[in-house]
Amino acid sequence: MSSCRQGFYTAAELLKRYGERARVDIVDRLPTPFGLVRSGVAPDHPDTKNVVNQFTALGRDPRVAFLGNVAVGRDVRLQDLRAYYNAIVLAYGAESNRRLQVEGEGLRNVFSAREFVWWYNGHPDYRDLPVDLSKVRRVAVLGLGNVAVDCARMLLQPPARLAATDVAGHALAQLSASAVRSVDLIGRRGPVQASFTAKELREVLRLPGVRVSFPGGALAPTPADREEMAASRVRRRIHEIMVAAAAAPQPEDAERELRLRFLRSPMALLPAAGDASTVGALKLEVMRLEASNGQQCAVGTSEFETLEADLVLSSIGYRSEPLEGAPFDARLGVIPNRAGRVLAADGAGSEPGMYACGWVKRGPTGIIGTNLFDANETAAAVAEDAAALPHVTAAAPGGAGLRQALQARGVQVVSFEDWLRIDAAEVARGLALGKPREKLVDVAHMLACCR
Repeated sequence: MSSCRQGFYTAAELLKRYGERARVDIVDRLPTPFGLVRSGVAPDHPDTKNVVNQFTALGRDPRVAFLGNVAVGRDVRLQDLRAYYNAIVLAYGAESNRRLQVEGEGLRNVFSAREFVWWYNGHPDYRDLPVDLSKVRRVAVLGLGNVAVDCARMLLQPPARLAATDVAGHALAQLSASAVRSVDLIGRRGPVQASFTAKELREVLRLPGVRVSFPGGALAPTPADREEMAASRVRRRIHEIMVAAAAAPQPEDAERELRLRFLRSPMALLPAAGDASTVGALKLEVMRLEASNGQQCAVGTSEFETLEADLVLSSIGYRSEPLEGAPFDARLGVIPNRAGRVLAADGAGSEPGMYACGWVKRGPTGIIGTNLFDANETAAAVAEDAAALPHVTAAAPGGAGLRQALQARGVQVVSFEDWLRIDAAEVARGLALGKPREKLVDVAHMLACCR
């Protein structure tokens, strides 16, 4: 379940282990495969999307079938799927956002960074996100990870640099008309604890026509910071990049500004003067770092600041959602499992033929290497359990039987060949605009390409 990166990695591992006997169906609620590679990777990072070539080769493999536009829970129940397959791997990721849980979170122009990313990447769920950048001058991005940096970079770089990417057309129009003049990246902890990578940081600090500053003098490391940097070359390098940026001469003619604010925590989002329904500022508490169990934790000082902002993007993490028919740990936001085997609801043993992989298995963390290990571990569990996997009980097993049941319910199932038709249509649309593709952002239009 899910055609995200993790779903394809797991499918590839299963093919390796089962060889010609393998039959793997990849089910996704969208007509388009590739998950966050399509909807999460920034348009100006095309090299990161090259993994799609590997996944396309896998999708063309006769042992693999893609069943798109099929939502488990809406079109078919998980317990019904079990009748068609010996094993089911749940890899549906983390599609919910952690909430700020502060006053004013429901004001207009307050979005999660995930929503904003899906908007500029043309995800069908967020193509109509009510963003009007022509009326936004000041943006606050809460979080210090790569997604937060992606949002800042997209808002600050010259739109002409995006015109030749696969950014969604509606987003390019908004970015071209943008009135944004400043972006504040805000984090609860210090620069040494920031979670963005050196590559992403360098990119956003080197944007043309953008002045960079670090208000508050937070770059000065504490003794505990020095210990962290001594133990981590990555943290040391990221800190060095920021120190160098702070000391570098800034462009005198800069029209836009990027400010990185550390040791600040949002306490409330405040309405704009004259418009009580729209955000206008943030109330921030100044934090300090204290050592706790070998780590530095942010602790409030009861000192507060107000920062004006016309748009607030929250990038403080993601959560998986429960799926009917599968156990779920609401506290951790994962499907309880042991090495990929889904644990039974009573905690005694595991659910026969039920497995988990990716963020829904371990939480929304990790890099490509983590994903590969994760996929290998889950595929190994399936292979080890081969002799004990449940028997298929449906009259027509696998994808053939599932397709028959879905078509009887009026569901238009999108095959990988259908996806290739959607892909060709997007590429043709993009060619006319000087772009690698112009994404279809309406599911109905996607399905029309398949008929």
